[in-house]
Amino acid sequence: MTHPQISDDVRDAILETLADRLEDSYVRFGELTLVVSPQNVVKVLTVLRDDPKMQFVNFVDLCGVDFPQRAERFEVVYHLLSPRQNSRVRIKTSTAEDVPVPSVTDVFPAADWFEREAYDLYGILFTGHPDLRRILTDYGFEGYPLRKDFPLTGFVEVRYDEERKQVVYEPVELRQEFRNFDFLSPWEGTDYVLPGDEKAPN
Repeated sequence: MTHPQISDDVRDAILETLADRLEDSYVRFGELTLVVSPQNVVKVLTVLRDDPKMQFVNFVDLCGVDFPQRAERFEVVYHLLSPRQNSRVRIKTSTAEDVPVPSVTDVFPAADWFEREAYDLYGILFTGHPDLRRILTDYGFEGYPLRKDFPLTGFVEVRYDEERKQVVYEPVELRQEFRNFDFLSPWEGTDYVLPGDEKAPN
């Protein structure tokens, strides 16, 4: 399925109207991406929604992305749709672990649960959110499971204890250490060659 490409008129209107609030912009695969600072997120989304030349009235998605090697570790990515213009736009902002991003729930109420999910899974903070608490993980869960440094095994396992007639949490015990990774894919490793890997050095 292919998405309609943003028209030159809509792109030019966005870039002209928001020029002083953008850090960067680019078009890839026919979709415009706007890079903004956290303090400009609410204003940019408001303009995209309300300007008659744009009318990006559908809030499609908000997600977090983790780049542990960066000083501003997280990106918050917003996706909007304009049925009137038959176009999509992506807005990105970056933030550090302890620096909150303004909530956009006043602009798009649908962002409520998306922001809670980003907080729950990445630990991204949103100021002005009406109810910022975990939404997917269990009560008392520790850590943020979509961060790249979160262990694949987690720290505890959950099971139902038949004798105690309740759910119990126990520390994960492994015979081999799986908690430290170099974040390389198997094809990028230097100490081994996978069978059938045509790109492997000879």
